[in-house]
Amino acid sequence: MLTSLHYFILSGILFTIGAVGVLVRRNEIVMFMCVEMMLNAANLSLIAFSRYLNSVDGQMLVLLVMAVAAAEVVVGLAILVALYRLRPTVDVDDMNELKG
Repeated sequence: MLTSLHYFILSGILFTIGAVGVLVRRNEIVMFMCVEMMLNAANLSLIAFSRYLNSVDGQMLVLLVMAVAAAEVVVGLAILVALYRLRPTVDVDDMNELKG
């Protein structure tokens, strides 16, 4: 039988993997995927708390987080495509066009 603790441990592991991926990787697409993994880990934790407390508040908050994540992906990929047109690379270290 799975308890809430199992979901919280899985959520923590997923969030840690995502955070390490954002800090270590230099590819923008991989960084976006790691941010999405971190948001999904937070969603899993919210659902687990919601089930533990017998409340639907966490589940409604998950829907809001999913909508914000979808908007973040759209804006992030649009910026990525615009920068890729200027310089054909997806390496974060090579992108210095926005520096003042």
